[in-house]
Amino acid sequence: FGSSHSGPVGQFKAFQLSRVLVVCTCLSKMATARPVVSVYQFDNATEKAETVPMPHVLMSPLRPDLVRYIHTNVSKNKRQAISVGAKVGYETAASSWGTGRAVARVPRAPGGGTHRAGQGTFGNMCRGGGMFNPTKTWRRWHRRVNVTQKRHAVATALAASSLPALVMARGHRVGEVAELPLVVSDGLESIQKTKQAVETLKK
Repeated sequence: FGSSHSGPVGQFKAFQLSRVLVVCTCLSKMATARPVVSVYQFDNATEKAETVPMPHVLMSPLRPDLVRYIHTNVSKNKRQAISVGAKVGYETAASSWGTGRAVARVPRAPGGGTHRAGQGTFGNMCRGGGMFNPTKTWRRWHRRVNVTQKRHAVATALAASSLPALVMARGHRVGEVAELPLVVSDGLESIQKTKQAVETLKK
């Protein structure tokens, strides 16, 4: 810390900094998920059959930036081409009045007896005129997305779904769920009736 931090004040600041470093080190090593997950009996919600190791995919690092990037680009691949017509805004037999009338030299709609006569046309600043830099159907609508990045995004989304805090923050009501992820024994596959399935889910 040098001479400027000598004395009691400097020692106190050094102590605070050491505490911050210890906390940051502990947070960086803290696991986001449990090492094991319980398997519950399908016919008795309070009985645990066994515990199994947590799959590695559910302990993947959380990457909300990657999920946002992948979702943004993949969602662009369902877009359909759209643009303005080639003649839109230019279908009027308009011509400029020229100089000498104290009005702009923009082309004006011909005729008389209507509000349209004499109005400016063609220009992108005119009502009913053509737009500036008209959109084209050959715009690059779709985006190529790296396959490995898509797989990582799915993995981090699965990992986030196993954290109760994030699931509850999302708005899901999981207060009565025993734990996340909720694993049920294989006997659940023997259920044949929808009524039985609903009763099992309510347990």
